Amino acid sequence: MARRYDTRTTIFSPEGRLYQVEYAMEAIGHAGTCLGILASDGIVLAAERRNTNKLLDEVFFSEKIYQLNADMVCSVAGITSDANVLTNELRLISQRYLLQYGESIPCEQLVSWLCDVKQAYTQYGGKRPFGVSLLYAGWDHQYGFQLYQSDPSGNYGGWKATCIGNNSAAAVSMLKQEYKEGETKIDDALALAIRVMSKTMDATKLTPDKLELATLTRHDNKTYIKVLPVAQVKTLIADHEKKEAAEAAKSKPPVAYNPPAYSSPAYTPTGVESSAYTEPPVYKPPAPSPPAYPSTSEAPPLESKYPYKHIPEKNNGVSKGVSFNSEFPKFDDFVHHLENIKFDQFKI
Repeated sequence: MARRYDTRTTIFSPEGRLYQVEYAMEAIGHAGTCLGILASDGIVLAAERRNTNKLLDEVFFSEKIYQLNADMVCSVAGITSDANVLTNELRLISQRYLLQYGESIPCEQLVSWLCDVKQAYTQYGGKRPFGVSLLYAGWDHQYGFQLYQSDPSGNYGGWKATCIGNNSAAAVSMLKQEYKEGETKIDDALALAIRVMSKTMDATKLTPDKLELATLTRHDNKTYIKVLPVAQVKTLIADHEKKEAAEAAKSKPPVAYNPPAYSSPAYTPTGVESSAYTEPPVYKPPAPSPPAYPSTSEAPPLESKYPYKHIPEKNNGVSKGVSFNSEFPKFDDFVHHLENIKFDQFKI
């Protein structure tokens, strides 16, 4: 059976949780993204604009960024009607302080007094927490440029760079990697804000009508708060897209070079049509001739080949021994002599 611990703000659950406060903080996670970056010479606030009606006058309308006094500006994420109530309270607190003390209220003191009001709405019966979270950017003589964040529970803290709203975890992760303390100027902070917003916004492409940018700087002992017009935001987005295209071209792996296969063009003699020209026959070298028989002068002695020493010959019925070595000093003479002898004269 449900115990309905989340029906009232002042009732704790058995785990010690205030569900209404957690629900209010959950509503911030579905709101438009807002981020703040503290630079060495100023502060940048960037916010996602959900209402992009072209009929709205940007001079008189600001959905996410509000000026509080001469030295402070804030950005809101959550229920816009709750944000209007809180920004009016902030302006009243700063005006009372200026009227009473004759100087601008310190940044942290203004944030602390507003968070007391927000915390009171988490413990009084019959009330609900404010469903809005704020980023405060300001300057004072004590601490210079400062950036604060507060949530519906009344908690607040100082930051160098932070983000609230939709996809805030991814934005904070990018800020941790790319933010450089003490080295970030106001122009670098603007470029970083554009880069982070382009990665975390739900829109497929970042457009000037969906983004609000404000800067807080100091010149000649005076604070200047400027909400950037659409034309300037468009220029910043164009510069960001050029840098992204250049980085993508550098990170692209080089294409492997494959030289085309070489093929010699068909040769056609000048003045001859290609259809009438026929290729000449391919030259084939002649087969090598067998080695010539060695001369008789190089032949070995016959007696080394033949075991017999005498060849019988009949001359008028009388056998006559023929000595090869004595009568036929050359092998050719011996062969010629054998050709003239009839085989029937031999007696073996």
